[in-house]
Amino acid sequence: MTHANPLLAAINMEVSPTTGPANTQSLSSNAYQSIRQFIYQEAGIDLGDSKQMLVTSRLNKRLKHYQLEDFEQYFKLLSQSDAERQMAIDLLSTNETYFFREPGHFEHLRTEVLKSHPKDRVFRLWSAASSSGEEAYSIAMVLDDFFGRRVNWEIFGSDISSRIIAKAKAGLYQAHRIDAIPKDYLSRYCRKGTGQYQGFLLVDKMLREKSRFSEINLTRALPDVGMFEVIFLRNVLIYFDHSTKEKLVRNLVSKLRPGGILYIGHSESLKNMDLSLDLIAPTTYRKI
Repeated sequence: MTHANPLLAAINMEVSPTTGPANTQSLSSNAYQSIRQFIYQEAGIDLGDSKQMLVTSRLNKRLKHYQLEDFEQYFKLLSQSDAERQMAIDLLSTNETYFFREPGHFEHLRTEVLKSHPKDRVFRLWSAASSSGEEAYSIAMVLDDFFGRRVNWEIFGSDISSRIIAKAKAGLYQAHRIDAIPKDYLSRYCRKGTGQYQGFLLVDKMLREKSRFSEINLTRALPDVGMFEVIFLRNVLIYFDHSTKEKLVRNLVSKLRPGGILYIGHSESLKNMDLSLDLIAPTTYRKI
């Protein structure tokens, strides 16, 4: 593993606070409602009534960074700073993820989808809530293993967080996060860090070059990203209310080729939605 790019050593570090109050500030009900409304307007995420502790823990470091006395002052700052609004969105929208999460989808992709793809067409797949890239690179391993050089393929990953997208592009992960990667894939597609990278693992350069990542807010008009054979939209719908969820899914389905496949998370549902999709397996849909 090369040591040339200092970004690789820095992307897994949280924003370091400047010297400020050491105590943790409490989040009043009024301040929580203001921040809840903010993240709903900016990202379509409905935090509900039970995420007050999560918001407190994630945003307290920003109060310390600016040496603010309370969350009311921080919310005022959000209305004045575009950079801080993006930072708050990053912190409140980042979800825990790991390689080969919900493995049934990867097996279905391999056994039911890839085998029927025409060899003369590029296989395009969108990891629409890719977070820090583990899902996209898991898929990349499956595609390269199945297709080899017989079929050209590419992966597009997106997330609302610019900070998380930077991590995904770098493809560098702490070693404890890769336990679910099959041993064969681990040896073929991952490079173990040494020296200053001890305890880290870098995804193979070829997979990184075939995986493109971009910052996208899925609740707003989608950019021109082309059409896809498969879209993974997993473990993100649970954060939206019903109307936002239906609008979001309908927009993404418009980017699926006829007969294309949509995967959602096992804790999610598209029940009572008017969508051009057929349920073909648990949390697996085909575009009509």
